[in-house]
Amino acid sequence: MIYTNLEEGKKAILVTYPTKFAVTEALELAESAGYTIVRTVSQKNITRSRFGIGKGKAEEVKDIAAELKIDVIIFDEILKPSQQYNLARLCKVDVVDREKLILEIFLDRATTNESKIQVKLAHLKYDIVRVKEKTRLAKLGEQPGFYGLGKYDADIHLLDIKRRTTLLKKKLKLEEKKRALHRVQRLSSNLPLIALAGYTSAGKTTLFNLLSEEKKNTSETVFTTLTTYTRSFLIEDRKVLISDTIGFISRLPPYMIEAFKSTLSELNYADVILLVIDFSEDSFAIRKKFKSSLEILSRLELPLDKCILVLNKIDRVKSNEIKEKLSDLVITRGMSQVVSISAELGYNIPKLRKMIEDRIKAP
Repeated sequence: MIYTNLEEGKKAILVTYPTKFAVTEALELAESAGYTIVRTVSQKNITRSRFGIGKGKAEEVKDIAAELKIDVIIFDEILKPSQQYNLARLCKVDVVDREKLILEIFLDRATTNESKIQVKLAHLKYDIVRVKEKTRLAKLGEQPGFYGLGKYDADIHLLDIKRRTTLLKKKLKLEEKKRALHRVQRLSSNLPLIALAGYTSAGKTTLFNLLSEEKKNTSETVFTTLTTYTRSFLIEDRKVLISDTIGFISRLPPYMIEAFKSTLSELNYADVILLVIDFSEDSFAIRKKFKSSLEILSRLELPLDKCILVLNKIDRVKSNEIKEKLSDLVITRGMSQVVSISAELGYNIPKLRKMIEDRIKAP
């Protein structure tokens, strides 16, 4: 299956799965990273051993790359270094896999010292695996020229990565100490904490702005928020804190979760977690994103009984579709409260506030 986009720009071929959900999300990621997708090639299995895709499909991508003179191949899966090298060598074009694509977006969106350090550490983790692969290939007589690592000695580069990693970890420890100090101060004030979580682009920041009366930047693009912001607001004359956190996404390597663990740690200290879902999407996308969000919450060892499921953008859903979508969404046991809202229009926010109030009432 092939889709075409003839817009000019930083041209790329996108290789992804043949589903609407996969194509839409991959296009959003690629465009958020500054690429213009001029051709999309899809295949049911893109995790095969040598090129990620089958040999015939790889040859097809090679021909398209030559014909359209593209700058890069975006591969919507996490590739092994050998697969990335093999495809790049065949097509004579750099290959950016899903892992690298997300890192590029993170690098562009990071604004605080902590988020910048976290992104740099994640980049180094990504690079070190590929430098080791370059060393292996060099011993076999290969000339891996598509990693963007230059031609200098791989051992020196490895030492440099390790040195920079050690330095960044020390800097991150200092940032974590600052965050811990702020947390101690907050806990001593005995203010309840409400944390927002959910898939990227679900509307968490819009809801954050509405409740806290802030004006944080919002966008339809992915990963607008890469760090945790905490502000106060009132629930029935009681002051509470609310934190906006980085959005989740599927097929995220464990080390990326680890890199942002200090940022996501606010979820562990929250009295209530608002798990926000974009309910305006089709049922398949809602289920996929809900499942991915639950998997990440599980990896963070967060109890679901802390969560209120917030179905956002209800104003964009036809009334006859609401019941059908709800029946398609299998609510996990332990997550007993569900509310439909529109953060953009303020619909049903009083009901959400009442649910939060009931959760934080002193026993």
